[in-house]
Amino acid sequence: MLHATTPASHPAEVGAAAATPLIAVDHVFKSVTDSAGTLDILRDIDFSLAARETVAIVGASGSGKSTLLSIIAGLDTPSRGTVRLGGQDLFAVDEDARAALRARHIGFVFQSFQLNANLTALENVMLPLELTGRRDARSLATDMLRRVGLGERLTHFPRVLSGGEQQRVALARAFVTQPRVLLADEPTGSLDFATGEHVMQLMFELNRELGTTLVLVTHDRQIAARCERRLVVEAGQCREG
Repeated sequence: MLHATTPASHPAEVGAAAATPLIAVDHVFKSVTDSAGTLDILRDIDFSLAARETVAIVGASGSGKSTLLSIIAGLDTPSRGTVRLGGQDLFAVDEDARAALRARHIGFVFQSFQLNANLTALENVMLPLELTGRRDARSLATDMLRRVGLGERLTHFPRVLSGGEQQRVALARAFVTQPRVLLADEPTGSLDFATGEHVMQLMFELNRELGTTLVLVTHDRQIAARCERRLVVEAGQCREG
């Protein structure tokens, strides 16, 4: 059971700035060209999300869901259009500045966990804190791992953890910086049903507790139904579901 705490407050949510969408995707297109011609992956994607909102992005494989998530994160660049985080245009700055924005404001959870195999569970969770210069990284990471039920696994390496335990380490790493936005790409896709349910319960509990905006790519209708909104991506276009 998680202990209730006061959700983190962020400057952009105070006063008049609170009226600004936390995430604004403005007429985003993404195309790639190869010897076979041009493929339109995303076409005129346009939506906004408020702080603390939860949204599931759903659609068939190959519909562009993960590409859209990568663009929201500033990991991929659109062919046209803009994405704003707290009013900041992600593509009006260089990659170093985008990386700094991600480090301060965005947490990630992936289907494949993306843990560093050479680091212990504790060191994996400490890493994003250390990258931002936090001197209390060890104590914060220890506390977060305990909150996801891994207090006895601090010194274990990923190779000796189960899939569910690895994903809980990934959750702890994503939430330990108290990000404004959590981006999750099929976070239970490689887990069995019971383990996936446990991981999702933890994710939604931490999300509510810390006041994070959640953007979740999933094929699972039950998981999507737990979000406040659904965005359906079909043939590169997006609609409310």
